[in-house]
Amino acid sequence: MPSPSSTPPTADTERPPPSRFVRLVPVLTGVTALVCLLGWVQKQPCARNGFDFVKTTTYACYTDVYPLFYGRGFADGKLAYFDSFPGDDIRYIEYPVVSGFFMQVVTWLSQPFGKDGQGMVFFNITAVLLALLAIVAVLATAYVAGRRSLRVGLMIALSPALLLSAYINWDLLAVALSALAVLAWSKRRPALAGALLGLAIAAKFYPLLFLGPLFLLCARSGQWRAFGRLFTGTVVAWLAVNLPIMIFAWDGWVQFYRFSQNRGIDWGSIFFYLQDHGLESADEHLNLLGTGTFVLLAGGIAVLAWAAPRRPRLAQLLFLVVVAFMLSNKVWSPQFALWLLPLAVLARPKLPAFVVWQIGEIIYFFGIWWYLLSVKVEDEPSDLGATVSAVLSLEAPPGGISDDVYYLALFARFLTVLAMAILVVVDILRPSLDLVRRDGDDDPAGGVLDGAPDRFSLSALRARKTKAPDVPRGTSETLAENPA
Repeated sequence: MPSPSSTPPTADTERPPPSRFVRLVPVLTGVTALVCLLGWVQKQPCARNGFDFVKTTTYACYTDVYPLFYGRGFADGKLAYFDSFPGDDIRYIEYPVVSGFFMQVVTWLSQPFGKDGQGMVFFNITAVLLALLAIVAVLATAYVAGRRSLRVGLMIALSPALLLSAYINWDLLAVALSALAVLAWSKRRPALAGALLGLAIAAKFYPLLFLGPLFLLCARSGQWRAFGRLFTGTVVAWLAVNLPIMIFAWDGWVQFYRFSQNRGIDWGSIFFYLQDHGLESADEHLNLLGTGTFVLLAGGIAVLAWAAPRRPRLAQLLFLVVVAFMLSNKVWSPQFALWLLPLAVLARPKLPAFVVWQIGEIIYFFGIWWYLLSVKVEDEPSDLGATVSAVLSLEAPPGGISDDVYYLALFARFLTVLAMAILVVVDILRPSLDLVRRDGDDDPAGGVLDGAPDRFSLSALRARKTKAPDVPRGTSETLAENPA
């Protein structure tokens, strides 16, 4: 007989009554909007100075939105993917097509305000739309969380990562689409979930990773039809928005993939530290090392998915695979914390470790800008003591921070994210520690996986082999010919 921890409940996950969730919508919407407004205010010291580089690093209010409006040809009336602009390595917009279309639409919306100040209009319209997308992500994730809707929604909405990183780039577009895809999957709408996931992948690369955990969990539960509909929806939606650009503007479309392949080590990656301590930084070696590390981590996640005593929850594996991608990637920008927010609170809706991780994100957020300030400014970088004083006063050290201080900030984020992943693995191996399952739920985000019996798992396979009787060769035929 299987142990209680390995047997999922057969009933659907308990969800809050629709009326209760409807009552939560104004609260979650208001809190998210307020935090996004504060995020916009945090950018204003830089906005008043035209997002000058020294100002953006001094006040830690950098954004890609304003400079790329001018640097990617939008201010000159260039059409994304179809029109090139002067540049050495980048001559077309280096973003997937849904993100590029988003920028193009905002450009058209800002044109009636005239050329003077159009860059700030572009930034402000982008900020409003990204705030709406943040609200969508919070509400979708909160609904998926079931009885923990309020807690999960507030954990995202009140997170420092959202306040500080919402407007650095256009990542909230992919985050919102991914959250809607998980919502559709939880409602047992795999085709719709696939379509939304395809659009998310066409906005940012990382949602492609979702297909791996979904395949593993569907394989363990035998839900092949649902996965097939999800995969079909993903491919169709991705092709629908990519094919026209591929056909009519190939050079512009392929820029994102060439840029990603040839991109060097980013300041936020662990490879940046390793490069300063002897790592060869040749592109081919770097890509091989990063990809190989991710493959090893992904293989470990696959073994965990099939060997765990009870099938892992979808959010747990989604969180782990995105963390594996970040830890092994040559690029880890500050706004990538937004990718993890909905997945982290669904995978492990507990505050202590979440708060520690957010502290790590705050440390890194200020660390990266003040480190870049030291690269730009010729003053002597400050030591750890001066940096601590600067953090307490929210004022950058005059010469930025030194390499060693920056590495402390880098490891603060790296290790807190790694710690979150380890805790999720522990919850998978010991389901009694998982807050969601301890409350009696199986998999709120699982959709067809929620409460489904296992069709295949390594533990069940071992159990069948252990219990199988040792039947001599030919015994079955003998019994068939001479029944008792």
